[in-house]
Amino acid sequence: MLRILMLVLLAMPLAASAADADADDPPVIGGCGIWPHTRCAGADLRHANLAGKNLAGADFSGAKMARVDLRGALLAGANFDGADLTGAKLGKATAPTATFRGARLVGADLEFARIFRADFTDADLTAANLEAAKANFAWFERARLVDANLQETKLFTADLRGADLSGSFQRFTVFQDADFEGCTGCPTDW
Repeated sequence: MLRILMLVLLAMPLAASAADADADDPPVIGGCGIWPHTRCAGADLRHANLAGKNLAGADFSGAKMARVDLRGALLAGANFDGADLTGAKLGKATAPTATFRGARLVGADLEFARIFRADFTDADLTAANLEAAKANFAWFERARLVDANLQETKLFTADLRGADLSGSFQRFTVFQDADFEGCTGCPTDW
């Protein structure tokens, strides 16, 4: 009996360490691996909690990501072209050189996001919150920023050609050296 008890006690740490190894594996949501440079084009990640994840270089083109939580996530160089990010939470996300061409970000929260050199060409950011976002050298060509919150957003040398900023809140927004050619609702005194 003592011998069996000893064997059971010795086997317990082995079973626990195997369970711990499984817990350390990166998650897979909707068939999409949640790790850097993942390929999840067209994936269904609606309402997924990806807060704080490292998704640098990931491909989410055409993905369904409505109400996804990407707060504080590392999205450097990620591809969201044509993705639906309606109501997504991207507050404090770091997304330099990420692309959102033709993406739908209606009502998305990008408060304090770092979106240097990000490409929002033809994106729909209607009623999005970009308060205090850093969008230096970003492209918003033909983007819809209607009724968006741009308070304290930094748009140094941003491309706003053909963009629509009608009704956007622009208190303390910095547009230094931005390109306003054909822009609707852009300031005229910069």
